Amino acid sequence: MSEFSRPSNTSNLLAKMIFGSRWLQLPIYLGLIIVQGVYAYKFLAGLARMLMNLTSMSETDVMLAVLGLIDVVMIANLLLMVTMGGYETFVSRLNIDGDPDQPEWLDHVNATVLKVKLSMAIISISSIHLLQTFINAPHIPEATMKWQVIIHLTFLVSAAALAYTDKLLHSVSGSTH
Repeated sequence: MSEFSRPSNTSNLLAKMIFGSRWLQLPIYLGLIIVQGVYAYKFLAGLARMLMNLTSMSETDVMLAVLGLIDVVMIANLLLMVTMGGYETFVSRLNIDGDPDQPEWLDHVNATVLKVKLSMAIISISSIHLLQTFINAPHIPEATMKWQVIIHLTFLVSAAALAYTDKLLHSVSGSTH
């Protein structure tokens, strides 16, 4: 083995430091778990508020309150996907194989799958906001509604571009092997 093909102790140490740096993301994922607790509280508070005011609420008010609760659930799901998928993809294995509660999608998670799932979750959340806006349209400025539609369409185009790029990458990598 030549002197140039054998890694030095310095490069081994550097490689170990770089590889170990992934653990710096742990506090971020722990923070997301705390944020999930915040959303659980927001959901329960919103549900309690809706139940306490149910008799004085119109059908539209109930629908808007329910959509608000669904929005909180979808954001919590997004947080869960980022936490579990990000940790599994970028930090370390969760080692939950065989657990009956393991989410099916976690078996085949990678950075691309995670991006597509996150894009779909963001589009779903945006759809809920858009539905709330349309239901409450008489009380919302027209310019605000237009911007919400434009932003939603931007999310849709971005997700389609991401999915198309993923498809291209898979077709190219599949044909080269």
